[in-house]
Formats: sequence, C-alpha cells, structure tokens
Amino acid sequence: MSSSSALPHITGKFALPLLPQIIPPALVAQVLADTGHTSHRRRALPTDFLVYYIIALALFLQDSCREVLRLVQEDLRGVVDIAVQPNVAGKAAITQARTKLGSTVLQTLFARLVAPRATPATRGAYYRQWRITTLDGSTLATANSPSNAAAFGYSGSKHGPSAFPLARLVNLVEAGTHIIFGTVIGAWRDGESTLARGLLPLLAPDMLLLADRGFYGHRLWAEATATGAALLWRVKGNLRLPVERRLPDGSYLSTTTPPTGIARGHRVRVIEYRLAGARTVYRLITNLLDPADAPAPDLAALYHERWEHEGTLDECKTHLRGGAQVRLRSASADLVRQEIYGLLLAHFAVRAVMHDAALAGDEDPDALSFMHTVRVLRRKLPQLAALPPSAVVRLVGGRPHRCATGTRRLQSRAARPAGGAATH
Repeated sequence: MSSSSALPHITGKFALPLLPQIIPPALVAQVLADTGHTSHRRRALPTDFLVYYIIALALFLQDSCREVLRLVQEDLRGVVDIAVQPNVAGKAAITQARTKLGSTVLQTLFARLVAPRATPATRGAYYRQWRITTLDGSTLATANSPSNAAAFGYSGSKHGPSAFPLARLVNLVEAGTHIIFGTVIGAWRDGESTLARGLLPLLAPDMLLLADRGFYGHRLWAEATATGAALLWRVKGNLRLPVERRLPDGSYLSTTTPPTGIARGHRVRVIEYRLAGARTVYRLITNLLDPADAPAPDLAALYHERWEHEGTLDECKTHLRGGAQVRLRSASADLVRQEIYGLLLAHFAVRAVMHDAALAGDEDPDALSFMHTVRVLRRKLPQLAALPPSAVVRLVGGRPHRCATGTRRLQSRAARPAGGAATH
C-alpha cells in the first residue's frame, strides 16, 4: 500500500464497540471469576459491564460519570452479551460499585491480556533479532483528596508543593507498536529506578531495552542483564568508564566501577557521539560487546527510538485523557489505580487495532494519522460494531504521519565523533 493510503491511527474517544473485540468478554468473565468478583444476581451495574465502563471512563475524563455510563450502555448494547438495567445509576451508586470491584480486577486483566504484539512483519518493530523496547517513567495528577495525598504525595519545589497529588508510573513500551505492556504504579516520592525493578520479569532475550540516564545503577543493570535482554542505556557524563580497548567501529570496552562492598563492576561497551550541529555528547553503554552484533552507528541511531516512549505517554496523558491538564477523577487511592489500569487497557485496545490495520496495509504504525482516525471512527461507529479490527483499514482515509525522529529504519543522520566515538 502506498504511503498516501491512509490507515487508522486511533486515539481519544474511539468507537466503544471495538472494545470487546480486543478485550474479550470471556477473558473478562474469567478474571472476574478468578478474583471472586462475578455477579451472581442481577444488578444495576453487573461486574462484567462495570469493567468495560471503567475502561471507557478513563477515555472520557471530561464527561460526567453518568454520561459515560449512558454512552457505554448505548454503544455496547448488542455487542457484549450482558444484561444492564436501562436506568442510569447515580454518581454515588457508580462510586460504590467501583469501590466494591477495586483495582485488582483491572490490574489482573491488564497483566493477562496486554503483551508485545509486533510480529517480524511489523515494520520498524525490530532491530536485527531484537524487539525494540523502552523503559521510562511519568506522573499523573490525581484528585486532591486525603486518600490520594497520603498514598501518592505532592511534588515539591522552591515555589512550594504541587497543586495535586501525583502518582508515579514506570512503563515498558514496545516501541514499534506503542503498546504499554508493563506498568508499576507508585508514589511521587518513589524512585523510578526502584519501581523499574518490578518490570524486569517482563523482559525477554529477544528484547533490546532502551533507557535514559536516570535509570542506570549497578544493581538494576545487573538484574536487567540477568533476564537475557540486550541493553542500551544512556549514562551520566561523570560515570567513570576507563577506555580498556578501542574497537573498530569507534566504541570501546570498559568496566564500570562497582559500589563499595561489590567485588567487580560490569563489563560494558561504550558509545559516545554528538548529533550534527549539537554540543551535547551522548554516552551509551550496552551489554552487546561485539560490534559485529550491533555496530556503534546503528546503536547511536537506535537510541533515539526512546522518544517513541514520550509519544506513547502523550497519547495516554493528552489525547486519550482529554488534555494534559485533566486530572484523574477518583478520590481514593485504590480507585486511582483502577482508573489508571482502565486507561492503559483502553490505550492497548486502540493500539492493537492500529497495529492490525498497519500490518494489513504493510505500513509502519508510525505512518498512521492519529486524530483523523478518531473522526472516522465516530462517523462509522454503527458499522464498526460488527467488524473485526483488521477491517477498519477499509473504512479510513486521510494523510499519513511520520514520527519526527525517523530513526527506526536507521536512516543516515550526521553525527560527529566525540573523542573517537562512532559516527553515524
């Protein structure tokens, strides 16, 4: 398919009937049963319906709880085989039902459903044999309540504390699809590198993990390496990395200085470079010690795929959430966690549809228009209820969009060596 052929790039208030196609009702029912939350009698808000409602609630933060409930009742009628009373429950009843459900159901559903989705046929998802994966953190503003303040806390500066409690998130993202397949939720005071340890079990030997300089530490690097994953992390300029042996591609081998009480450091390969016209020296380390496996120019270009993570967070925090200034609405810490997992599940549903459409059209997912598809999905909403995700491609037209970096295909970008560094 030519680049002028539009494929869906979905975000925001997408067609709710697509949710059950990506998040199967049978899986929802199984998770509810396993966590002891199955509805055994008719309720105004059955638990299986409530799961889909919470996911939609995360998408419509600017609308009232009752309005979102009405939308879900209308849009999922006939798509999800669940009985919902026609009356719209009040805000108190909705909060009570959400509180009884708790966050464990959504967290379990996320853990069982969401995983990297790219295949070898997905454009831009792999470098050689490795799936490009990114690690980074962010924060979400929550409602100003005693429960949220105690659980998450406020950021501080010379101007005083932040206006709202902030939940800290650390995520793993499959760069090629923008799918967030791992998340740890903590308080503002929690360090990102500490939270990141909870994500390491999700790494696999077929992954190449990119991370910024705030994550490097002796222990985290050791535990990440033990997973078998390839690592490419930026490190601070003051990290002592003596040159032990120069390599033909301009990189060099070194050994990190271990903390006090640790017998030895980590054997790493160091890549230093500047982008053309810039003064900043990028300093990367990798556990891929042989340049034949991954030449320094390739890794220097590949590191900038980390910005795909920023774009993914923007999709969640700005486009899906309805704007950077929109806060999570829940007043209790457990419901904040429930709301976050609802947001992540909604983002996965959107990105899964996008990936399938890109795969069907032999396009890089980055080439898909973001908001254009939202408008098309709204217009086509009655038709979409009966369509599989891959069929959406035939309904959408528009102009493709490329990401700004364009590094995924490792296209040539001038970079000057910094003290024997690789050029690229």
